[in-house]
Amino acid sequence: MQRIAIFDMDGTLIDSGLDITISINHVRAQCYALEPLSVQAVVDAINAPKRNLTEIFYEKSTYEQSARDLFEEHYFGQCIQNVVAYDGIHELLKLLEDHNVVMGVATNAPSIFAKRMLNHLGLDPFFKLIIGADNVESPKPHPQMIHHHLGHYQYRSGTDNAWMIGDNSKDIEAASRAGIQSIFAAWGFSAEGKGDYVASTPESIFNIICEKG
Repeated sequence: MQRIAIFDMDGTLIDSGLDITISINHVRAQCYALEPLSVQAVVDAINAPKRNLTEIFYEKSTYEQSARDLFEEHYFGQCIQNVVAYDGIHELLKLLEDHNVVMGVATNAPSIFAKRMLNHLGLDPFFKLIIGADNVESPKPHPQMIHHHLGHYQYRSGTDNAWMIGDNSKDIEAASRAGIQSIFAAWGFSAEGKGDYVASTPESIFNIICEKG
């Protein structure tokens, strides 16, 4: 029997809110002469279940290519300046690894940034597969990312156990649509949410997966 843990990244494994905000504010200033947003405003917008981020961040109905290019250029350097793993994440991943839990990452961030940040923090060796929004046709809450993981690990329904761990309703919905269990991570960008399980700390993930699972 396999135990498979698929993690969201931003707001679950790592706190990237400051760097994301700095790059968004760079685009706001350079392209649109807009005043800066706070980190909390950016994080709240990202985690809202229904929202148009282009309207919120840039006051435009569509994401203009010039703004997209500037953000990606700026964020590539910015994304490793202030990012940190949440307290207890490294210890959790090591503990899960020691108990033969197969781990992957499913993030709506582009994979180039995800791999850069996870490598910078020394977390990437724990994961067998890192899938970003650019690796699929439909990001979360569509279950396509999770299906990619389960196929890669040769998941057997009814025999293996799998969990999607994330801080966003999109993670929970993707897990439900893929037919696996969900764990809401309440330590990250969102303090309140629903899932099959709710974990208040990274440490409690181990108990859910290796004891309850």
